[in-house]
Amino acid sequence: MIARIWRGRTRIEHANEYTEYMRETGVAGQRGIPGNRGSMIWRREVGSEAEFVVISLWQTMEAVKAFAGERPEVAMYYPEDEKYLLELEPEVLLYEVPVYEID
Repeated sequence: MIARIWRGRTRIEHANEYTEYMRETGVAGQRGIPGNRGSMIWRREVGSEAEFVVISLWQTMEAVKAFAGERPEVAMYYPEDEKYLLELEPEVLLYEVPVYEID
């Protein structure tokens, strides 16, 4: 299994709206790809900002590429992301997941 991890920051007053936007765009796009094993949005408030981590789990690297393209380490952005995000991270992290246990 492969984990694809993206990070971003927005102003705290946009946190709820951006969470919903990510669910409707990125997470919905991930969940629509065969081989996606799940997607999560993590959020925490730090001062006047909200930090986000989106973790998607994939059965194979081919499934990741079906979502992200031939260079899956390159971050993907949607049209409204620039409206919310304080900066656009150029890359995501990819990890092999050797153990995956969940109740």
